[in-house]
Amino acid sequence: MLRQFGLPQAALARRRAELGPFTTPAVLAALDSEAVAQAVEQALAWAAQPGHTVITLADEAYPRLLLEIPDPPALLYARGRTELLSRSALAIVGSRNATQQGEANAEALARTLSNAGLTIVSGLALGIDAAAHRGGLAGAGSTVAVLGTGIDIVYPSRNAALAAEIAERGVLVSEFALGAAPAAQNFPRRNRLISGLAQGCLVVEAALASGSLITARAAAEQGREVFAIPGSIHSPLAKGCHALIKSGAKLVESAEDVLAELSGFRPSGYASTTKELPAAPDAGLLAHMGHDPVDVDSLCTRAGMSAEQVSSELLRLELDGRVAALPGGLYQRLEKGQRR
Repeated sequence: MLRQFGLPQAALARRRAELGPFTTPAVLAALDSEAVAQAVEQALAWAAQPGHTVITLADEAYPRLLLEIPDPPALLYARGRTELLSRSALAIVGSRNATQQGEANAEALARTLSNAGLTIVSGLALGIDAAAHRGGLAGAGSTVAVLGTGIDIVYPSRNAALAAEIAERGVLVSEFALGAAPAAQNFPRRNRLISGLAQGCLVVEAALASGSLITARAAAEQGREVFAIPGSIHSPLAKGCHALIKSGAKLVESAEDVLAELSGFRPSGYASTTKELPAAPDAGLLAHMGHDPVDVDSLCTRAGMSAEQVSSELLRLELDGRVAALPGGLYQRLEKGQRR
């Protein structure tokens, strides 16, 4: 309709019969329905509130990068700093059931890249997404949260405080109508916007069936750079990242690995370093843990200690934020200072 008639006002001014070839009878009937009229009034009332904006394809504020994707949304609901939607950005996504180390890595990289001038885009999910948003907010570039619901709904509810902080210092954005509940079909659509708003997409911890791989595929199809952080060959949460690397994604160990691949982007206020993901010093029981998950029996054998000694030391290290307990009686070393 837009290609044929121009702006939405021009399309809607046409006789409904003229619009028939471009849509279905049900959609044509909905255009003049009471439910749609009420929804429009609701949207106008929402947009009249401070910090609330409805951005259409005809607006200067519409993100230029989204115009490059095959199916840009006709409008966006935004709450917060809409100028962030048009700035150089990196998408960071990953597992909802992330390890503590994965969240620490995502937050540290997001903070460093945000301070380099990149806005961090993610999907407000638990785990890696939330960590990426926290890191983005901690840096100068801030963060964009793309929602799979109406912008007036926070999902998951556990991220309500984070969403409020993003609305204040970053921006929340959604293509879904007000009141739209979380539905399975919404999130792949949301994922194409996460990648579409960014110059590249970094995946941190993802299983082979992770929705993060949908975002990575969308990024590749949109001509964006795709990055992945490798992990243990024994970890299910590393297999998705390894599959991406095998198919051509750039392996990431530091912020420089990302910045070097983003054509046209020049870091600002950024001191080059390769220590975003530092290795924990090897000392005591940590010297025998390595970086893969390990059980108590294996540690007893490696360290020559009794089960009681190992368990006591693991408890101390866990309380100190140096070790995380994983399902199945496994333990994994964390980087010092990265406990949440």
